[in-house]
Amino acid sequence: MPNRERVESFIKLVVQGKYVEAIEEFYTEDASMQENQEPPRKGMPLLVAGEEKALSAVKQIRTLAVKSFLIDGDRVAINWLFEIELPDGRSFRQDEIAYQVWRGDKIAEEQFYYDPGQRKPA
Repeated sequence: MPNRERVESFIKLVVQGKYVEAIEEFYTEDASMQENQEPPRKGMPLLVAGEEKALSAVKQIRTLAVKSFLIDGDRVAINWLFEIELPDGRSFRQDEIAYQVWRGDKIAEEQFYYDPGQRKPA
């Protein structure tokens, strides 16, 4: 079960833009990650590859804020706010909830909830 300090350490790494490092340090080897209702990606190699692919498709991702986070036993919910800049210079903000199940001090399952309509660049 994660404690507040462990979750804050995870958040700090993401806010620093160390997305791949956060996966490598804070997820179990067999973790799963799921975007809304899409099929989940499972296993550390697939999670890292998916993150690297997402990062390579954009010019920059900035984690602007963590609006809030909640811990209830082995469940954690984080409200992220990202600004994503595309290669052509257009950008958009994505406000999402990450709902996580932790196993010990690592994330075993994560599902992201967001409105895909936010992903239309301005």
